[in-house]
Amino acid sequence: MDAEEFRKYGRKMVDYIADYMENIRERDVVHKVTPGYLKKLLPSEAPENPEDFEEVFKDIEKFIMPGVTHWHSPYFHGYFAAGNTYPSILGDMLSDAIGCIGFSWATSPACTELEVITTDWLGKMLALPEEFLHCGPGDGGGVIQSTASETVFLCLLAARNKIVDKIKKEKPDLEDKEILSKLVAYCTDQANSSVHRSALLGAVKMHKLDSDSNFSLRGDTLRKAVENDKKEGLIPFFLCASLGTTGTCAFDNIEELGPICEKEDIWMHIDAAYAGSAFVCPEYRKYMKGIEYAETFSVNPHKWMLINFDLSVMWIKNSLYLVDAFNVDPIYLRHTNEGKVPDYRHWQIPLGRRFRSLKLWFMLRSYGVSGVQKYIRKHCQLAKDFEKLILDDGRFEITSETVMGLVCFRLKKGNKVTEKLLSEILDDGRIYMIPAFSRDTYFLRLAVVAERTTSDDIRYSYEVIRTCADKVLQHSEEITADEPVVVDIDLSRKKNILGVNADTNSANHVNGHTT
Repeated sequence: MDAEEFRKYGRKMVDYIADYMENIRERDVVHKVTPGYLKKLLPSEAPENPEDFEEVFKDIEKFIMPGVTHWHSPYFHGYFAAGNTYPSILGDMLSDAIGCIGFSWATSPACTELEVITTDWLGKMLALPEEFLHCGPGDGGGVIQSTASETVFLCLLAARNKIVDKIKKEKPDLEDKEILSKLVAYCTDQANSSVHRSALLGAVKMHKLDSDSNFSLRGDTLRKAVENDKKEGLIPFFLCASLGTTGTCAFDNIEELGPICEKEDIWMHIDAAYAGSAFVCPEYRKYMKGIEYAETFSVNPHKWMLINFDLSVMWIKNSLYLVDAFNVDPIYLRHTNEGKVPDYRHWQIPLGRRFRSLKLWFMLRSYGVSGVQKYIRKHCQLAKDFEKLILDDGRFEITSETVMGLVCFRLKKGNKVTEKLLSEILDDGRIYMIPAFSRDTYFLRLAVVAERTTSDDIRYSYEVIRTCADKVLQHSEEITADEPVVVDIDLSRKKNILGVNADTNSANHVNGHTT
């Protein structure tokens, strides 16, 4: 393909993408294929000779689109939001074209410096303490990671390195493996499953602590756990607190947790992957009380801030903890301006990194702070609108407080009937939802996720749920507690319940973070 062909098909692809986005609600939200569908349609080997791109283009709709679940459909209500906007897509296009590998300032100064600026912009939008900003008084700053899962693991490793170094200075005779065997980290029983996965990868114990009746981790619970573990000879070193949990969008009480972490020298990381975007709106910042005690904080703009996957931002008060933990600096990576600006290879697990800040820059300039706030508030209001429809119906109950863009609800008749309702909804195929299970309660989650979702779309989704509930409740007496109702979100085979289990920390990984 030469430049002229690229111009031709580039324009055609942009038109195709725009048509796809503008008409997405006309597509079936969920695929109807079965495993191996594409293998039956495509040759078993790559073509021997070049093909005309016109033929390739035709095959997008023929072969690819039938196997796509349309995350940006207004009728997709599963997991948490997957952001997308035209400015963000354009940012990725330019990043792909430039193709730099920005592991250091020298490899492409704009890649590093734009990231410094845009993470400061975003940090200020979220009202983070100055210590978290590059322009702040210390060694803090923001860095763009791929996912929140990667961020939790990164922070746990940095915290582990910090505590091991501290103990070895106090007791030089101790070996690393002996120290590691005594380390213990904490999270809530509502925490994302990636938190436990990070502990497995980091080879440390992770204790899951009970949340309260509002699914929030409280200070007394952490204090007792720390006291008990210290009596057992363990060394508490890390807490992953959640602001906006996967199952119910609950908020840990970091105002209570923070002072305990400070006293016990526990690294507090705050995972605000979904709900953190809402902190651009001052009315939601009450959930951030205690943020000053955190060592690190992360949010996924690719979930709820008009940015397409992948873009997760992490802020840290003292970046030296990252540099000390991950600094491997062979001569071929060095440059004459080291120390004057961040070399982001020391702030992450991979060496290479994409020019992701372009799409953040494009979006922030295109929408402005007011535009992002309007978008967040619209989703929160649509969630409240849906909650009212559910409550006015009379047959449903809300299972946890509707705070942001997530509504958790169930039929009053109980778990099995609610399971059957989800099965009916998925068989119907007009909307997409997932279940969750917490404290012996099975419920459904309706997340407002698409940029283009309107009140008409919300009413449409409710009507689908209402008509499906009509069918299920006609036969509710036939559904017994002993009858397993197994729901397959894939629609291809009824095998496994796929959803969020807030109590056992087992949830589905999507977008690199359990959603």
